[in-house]
Amino acid sequence: MRIGILGTGAVAAALGARWVAAGHEVVVAGRSPAKARALAGRIGGAALAPGEAVRDRDAVLLAVPWAAVEDVLREVGGPDGALAGTTLIDPTNAVQHAVGTLLIGPGESAAGRIAALAPGAHVVKAFHLLTPDHWTEQADREVTVALCGDEPAALDAVSRLVRDVGAVPAVLGGLDRARQLEEVAGFVIGLAFSGFDPAAAVPRVVRPGAASGTPAR
Repeated sequence: MRIGILGTGAVAAALGARWVAAGHEVVVAGRSPAKARALAGRIGGAALAPGEAVRDRDAVLLAVPWAAVEDVLREVGGPDGALAGTTLIDPTNAVQHAVGTLLIGPGESAAGRIAALAPGAHVVKAFHLLTPDHWTEQADREVTVALCGDEPAALDAVSRLVRDVGAVPAVLGGLDRARQLEEVAGFVIGLAFSGFDPAAAVPRVVRPGAASGTPAR
């Protein structure tokens, strides 16, 4: 696949490196051309200007902080339809740092706002729950990446990219489920910064067909 990455931070580096290793063509763009070139060199990709990085791509990863999302999408022509027909992966967390409360209004989702800023793009919420460290270290357990979106082909493409980083994709429905996924991220962040293990707050459920028994208590 031809993948464009907007952003040069930890998420861009971790996922970009895994996708290059899986055989995908990855290009990187950022506000700092020097940082984009440095990241592209580290992961084995190429660096382009932001507008070029989203052109003719099978998927684009919007790996920038929430506060920068609108400016970046405007810079690449999102409001003018530059991303129409493109699978646009949203791994952002629009939450208050160290607290986890959402920074968007009731009934909204960050993914929904992104879709409004990039009309015609096939937005898929994914990769927002696990830290970048997970993708750069050897995992000791199977990991599931929850995702949602409205376009079946886009969901298929992102599911493939999830499998290519060694995880299991779990499609939960349309983009109207995005706020639910974003609330989960806020829950996890809030617990983690309060000194609690989020995994310990969620019951362990045996997958249907995996084994008999009841959820652990």
